[in-house]
Amino acid sequence: MYLFAVMRLTVGDVLTLINGRDGAWDAVVIEGSKRGGTLRVDRQTGPHIAPPDLWLMFAPIKKVRTDFIVEKAVELGVARILPVVTDHTNEKARQDKLQAHAVEAAEQCGGTFVPQVAEVARLSAVLDSWDDRRILFCDERLAGATALLDGLAPGPWAVLIGPEGGFSPDERDRLHAMPQAQAVSLGPRILRADTAAVAALTLWQARLGDWR
Repeated sequence: MYLFAVMRLTVGDVLTLINGRDGAWDAVVIEGSKRGGTLRVDRQTGPHIAPPDLWLMFAPIKKVRTDFIVEKAVELGVARILPVVTDHTNEKARQDKLQAHAVEAAEQCGGTFVPQVAEVARLSAVLDSWDDRRILFCDERLAGATALLDGLAPGPWAVLIGPEGGFSPDERDRLHAMPQAQAVSLGPRILRADTAAVAALTLWQARLGDWR
């Protein structure tokens, strides 16, 4: 068992447990071996803090940078993570690996919520079945324009970040034609995909999320 064979916890050690619903709790090891063990849940140490109804859609890039995007999405507060394959996506990603990284990120930042990581899917297929959730579409062609979110209402949103090569003309045209999509600039410079994810989530949280 991981707690005892890898982390080498012993009787009397205390660890924090979360289940995504009931906050954080202290648990004490009362018996343990490499085959398993028993914990006693003692007391609640923190409330459950759920994120706003915000999704992050992004195209996988190199592994270290993809892991960075997942880590920062958890820290910044998203409810769901959707890796999408765009026309210019060159890298692959595994859902189970990204989900495990999301768990680790929640542990590291003391979070009590772990967002679900969806199976990797083509962006076109995701948009085919899209509902009325608004999309904050980060369009690199708008670099230099003012990033205005004034007048936009809170509610279910998704932030969409493109791949290193940018969106294809067909993808950009489709997104601009969607009534749910709001194209936005992320400032005067074109950002790397991982930087863009952090910038867009920060912008949304400050204007529409739970940082207000």
